[in-house]
Amino acid sequence: MKMLPLQMVIIDLENGQRGVFIGRPLVPMESGDDDCQVENVWFTDIHEMPDNATLEQIAKMTMSEISPVSGTLQ
Repeated sequence: MKMLPLQMVIIDLENGQRGVFIGRPLVPMESGDDDCQVENVWFTDIHEMPDNATLEQIAKMTMSEISPVSGTLQ
């Protein structure tokens, strides 16, 4: 089994809802604060995934929604 590093992002909304997002680490432990300022936050439009999808498959599907030219969601 291949081991992958994971990072979770937890977002609490004012209405009490909470979202937990799991993916590959975005911010390396050795980076400074100046290296990791948030510029954009995007949410994908994937509503259903096969229950046997791997993290790699989910990441590829998500990245395919983002246009590499304009940097916006398709």
